Amino acid sequence: MEYRQFGRSGLKVPVLSLGTGTFGGSNEFFQRWGQTDVAEASRMVDLCLDAGVNFFDTADVYSQGASEEILGQALKGKRDRALISTKATFPTGEGPNEKGSSRYHLVRACEASLKRLGTDHIDVYFMHGFDALTPVDETLRALDDLVRAGKIGYIGASNFSGWQLMKALGTSERYGLARYVAYQGYYSLVGRHYEWELMPLGLDQGVALMVWSPLGWGRLTGKIRRGANASGRIAAGGAEGGPPVADEALFRIVDVLDAVAAETGRKPAQVALNWLLSRPTVANIVVGARNEEQLTQNLGAVGWTLDPAQIARLDAASQETPIYPYWHQKGFDERNPKPTTW
Repeated sequence: MEYRQFGRSGLKVPVLSLGTGTFGGSNEFFQRWGQTDVAEASRMVDLCLDAGVNFFDTADVYSQGASEEILGQALKGKRDRALISTKATFPTGEGPNEKGSSRYHLVRACEASLKRLGTDHIDVYFMHGFDALTPVDETLRALDDLVRAGKIGYIGASNFSGWQLMKALGTSERYGLARYVAYQGYYSLVGRHYEWELMPLGLDQGVALMVWSPLGWGRLTGKIRRGANASGRIAAGGAEGGPPVADEALFRIVDVLDAVAAETGRKPAQVALNWLLSRPTVANIVVGARNEEQLTQNLGAVGWTLDPAQIARLDAASQETPIYPYWHQKGFDERNPKPTTW
């Protein structure tokens, strides 16, 4: 297993982590992701640890806390071998203060996550989204206090826009508060918008990327092709909440993905994940799995590399015209270079 620096921190993380959104399945929405129970979760955790994948990602809203509880039980007796990241901000109840990134909510959310996970510390604590109603310095001071108390190791942001992340980093620098070392965001061959603003910011500010939904809501698993009926997560309605992808754009990417998979003797999903590992700022990819078979396949995405020509073909197939002002900046790229081929 390869390990990479986690942004501007001293922490090393494996390039793959196990996403536990499939643990629990306590309501209709999360049932589409999976319904992994404690017994299977324990086997999957053991598989990960044996492969060097010691990083596990969850959130307080996944299956209304059941994901954290199942992960905590699966890690009993193994906590010292593992890194855990979880998230707060989204609603956990009906009260007006049971959501957001206020000090009031974050302190209580952190304590609740610690209890469900059965641990005394969280290695990486992400803000699941940006809270525009809470002053940025209030959020960061609360997180800084939790770091100083030993309840959190590092902090990260998820689903922020570029200006929101930069404002937070500037606030941390100004007041000497804990800073976001990582950004957890959506990035895949069918969704490359991260490259336009957030990737250059990450390179400039030392913020690592932890990728979520690297297979584009299951579109890049090899189960969707021209002329074939969709199966798996997409067929079960698992793309709900994700951005639409035009069929022709998807098939153009899948055609090249299949060709490269045949050349390398790998599965299409493994090729899609390996492509991500070649991209700037990517420190970790969160892989999900409904069962041990899917997990084993995802673990096969590491230990080998695509060649430059294969990467270039995948780049070309997945390219799309940037929105303004990025298409305009492209005309002055000798003084305003981008980290990828757009």
